[in-house]
Amino acid sequence: MNDASTRSQSLLSTLRRIGALTSPYFKSDQKWRARGLLLAIVLLNLGAVFMLVQINEWYRVFYDALQNKDQAVFWQQIVRFCWLALIYIVIAVYKFYLTQMLQLRWRVWMTEHYLQRWLQHKAFYRLELARYTSGHEGLPDNPDQRIQEDLNLFTTYTVTLSMGILNALVTLVSFVGILWTLSGSLTVPLPGGGSWEIAGYMVWAAVVYCVVGSAIAHWIGKPQVGLNFQQQMLEANFRHHLIRVREYSEAIALDNGEHVERRQLDLRFTDVMNNYLRLIRNQKNLTWFSTFFAQAAIIFPLVVAAPRFFSGAIQLGQLMQINSAFGRVQDSLSWFVDNYMTLATWKATSDRLAGFEDSLTVQSREAEGFERTPASSAIDASAVSIGLPNGRALLAPTTLHVAPGDTVLVHGPSGSGKSSLFRTLAGIWPHARGKVALPADTMFIPQQPYFPDGRLRDALAYPEPADGYDDAALREALQQALLPQLADQLDRKDAWSQKLSGGERQRLAIARVLLKKPAWVLADEATSALDEPAEATVYQRLIDMVKRAGGGIVSIAHRSTLGEHHGRRWKLQPQDQADGAAFRLQEAQPAAS
Repeated sequence: MNDASTRSQSLLSTLRRIGALTSPYFKSDQKWRARGLLLAIVLLNLGAVFMLVQINEWYRVFYDALQNKDQAVFWQQIVRFCWLALIYIVIAVYKFYLTQMLQLRWRVWMTEHYLQRWLQHKAFYRLELARYTSGHEGLPDNPDQRIQEDLNLFTTYTVTLSMGILNALVTLVSFVGILWTLSGSLTVPLPGGGSWEIAGYMVWAAVVYCVVGSAIAHWIGKPQVGLNFQQQMLEANFRHHLIRVREYSEAIALDNGEHVERRQLDLRFTDVMNNYLRLIRNQKNLTWFSTFFAQAAIIFPLVVAAPRFFSGAIQLGQLMQINSAFGRVQDSLSWFVDNYMTLATWKATSDRLAGFEDSLTVQSREAEGFERTPASSAIDASAVSIGLPNGRALLAPTTLHVAPGDTVLVHGPSGSGKSSLFRTLAGIWPHARGKVALPADTMFIPQQPYFPDGRLRDALAYPEPADGYDDAALREALQQALLPQLADQLDRKDAWSQKLSGGERQRLAIARVLLKKPAWVLADEATSALDEPAEATVYQRLIDMVKRAGGGIVSIAHRSTLGEHHGRRWKLQPQDQADGAAFRLQEAQPAAS
């Protein structure tokens, strides 16, 4: 396949991907408002071009009046120009306003759409899991930047550039006929005594001028697409590491790791600046050419049309009209040159969003071969097997049953898949097969719980609204979870994930469960940061709670002290590789009588 064919296919692929990003909004529930705004903007663009045609005609009459020293026509044209300028200003203002409104509404819709896609079906979790466990370089980085920055750039540039090219095409069609008529023909003498008459030679001069300019601009500015793509990624990586330093500030401070973090931040910022410097250098080269191209365009039509003016074929008014028409045609044909840097940024942004869209589509799908269904009164798992992101089998096919009243402890060596089993039962591990049935009244307690910034009552009730619980219930839950010092701070706003110690965060997560009183609880190292007496107290309260509700509890832990609180024990044991799995889950002797 030759280079031209490859470039053509690449362009078509890019346009299809951009079309796939663009069309959903104009087919959504807001389609009529969106289409109405778009139609109004198109009509205003057409109106603006029509006014430019009228102003172009004004040039001829006005400058002829100056050449003829016709004072009456001069003042008449001054008044006419005021009306033309006023109408053009009104059109320009409303074109700007409606364009901004379309960009705003489109960004709002796309942000809501992508937030839903990102958060739906645990895609946000699976996307990060795929990036950080499988090492796939093709997966999108920094979804926060895609949603916050790239969507803004995409909607802004898509509307601006599409209206720009529409305006350029309409202007070209409107003024090329004027320029053709005004420029007349140019007779070029040929060797041997003949001559060649070029009709509409000013049009051909504009075409040649702009085609050559566009080709040179593309040759100079082509690296900007890749550099812009890289710049956005490097900026996001630098910002992400700054956020990590803030989130893990205590651990970094205790380890005296600030010099390491400074070195890492310096490396990332150096990458940002090095790429930005390359981008600036390329933009400088393009600016050299585009500025020269724009300045040359001021005198180029005058130089080309001067012979006819000095020969008396045209008057000053026609010369100025030719100059104006040539400028409009040249501006239209030079649209690519003038917007090359914006096009490069838009292309990079579109590529990033298209990659994000593809990854969301993949990650939002349920794991193939895995089924999670509701259950009425027990936890059941049949033929459940668990794999790792690299494809290696971790847990051999297993069947589990947890009946009401059961208290089950799952333990095993590090790396045996305890947390992966926890995630599989929760339905969020994408590398599992089999069938899991869970009662609806089930809560999970992760080892590292999440608490939103804000009021303590909101962190405690999360993800439900705190208004659903009275203050007495909230304080009782904190007391039961051994956090009496927080009972009078329900309305205090703070970053609780950073404010509380590891043990306090785990007790707050347990308080959340005690508040909501589910019948079934699955806990993954939920008390690993607690001392043994505190662990015994809160576990007994959890077990009493689920038994009163007619449910049960499954705990994943490595501490032997938890054995006395559980009546059954499942052990993950290493096995030979006969069936390809590294571990098998087996029922062990009861941990306590």
